[in-house]
Order: sequence, then C-alpha cells, then structure tokens
Amino acid sequence: MNYYTGVWKKYAQFSGRARRAEYWYFALFNFIVTIVLAIPYYMGIGMVQNGNGGGWVLTLPYFAYCLAAIVPSLAVTVRRLHDINKSGWWIFIALVPFIGWIWLLVLTIMEGTSGENQYGPDPRGASVAATATA
Repeated sequence: MNYYTGVWKKYAQFSGRARRAEYWYFALFNFIVTIVLAIPYYMGIGMVQNGNGGGWVLTLPYFAYCLAAIVPSLAVTVRRLHDINKSGWWIFIALVPFIGWIWLLVLTIMEGTSGENQYGPDPRGASVAATATA
C-alpha cells in the first residue's frame, strides 16, 4: 500500500527512478480501484438508459478517479523507464500498433540498473547495489 500512496505523493514527478515493486503495486491497486469504481458506473448507465434519473451521480467518482490517475500513471511509468536506464520518451512506444504496448510491458518487467545511473541513485538503496556488484 505504501507504493500506491507513494506514487500519489509524487503526483507529477517525472524525474528519478521507480522500482519494479513501486510500478507494479501501483498498477495493481489502480486496477482494483478502477474496477470497484466501475461497478457503480455501469449501474448508473443502466439507470440512465432505463429512464431513472440520477444515474449520472454514480458515474462521477469513476471518471474523476480515471482523470486524476492519468498523470501519476504516466509519471511512475517514466520513472520505471529511468530505472532501466531508458529515456522517458520510450513511453510513446506504446502508441505503435499491435506490438508497442507489449514492448512497453517487457521494458517495465526488466530489472533496473544496479547502482546509480544518469537518472539518479538506485531506488533499492546502496546496500542492495553493493551486494549486486560483489
């Protein structure tokens, strides 16, 4: 849970590095929250289609969360790319049809660079980086 809240605390911080755990825990909790908020959203759509007014109120939390989560999702992905010593511009590889999102998935799964790289110190800490080089 600390990884999830940590990403929200670094809302628009595109510099630095993010560990795999930080990225994937944020992705997991983000997915869970989106699903939980989507249930009332789809119930609200049904209410509107059936003529029962007020269904739009149930859609507001879903859309508000999705809109609010765009920037931290992009930021943590860029920091994750920095951890593997890639530029944040690699995020646009996901726009390549058919294979782009798979390529980005592979990049986010890769192990980060041990020790300091051009984007900052190792987010795992100096002790882990020292044991990895020994």
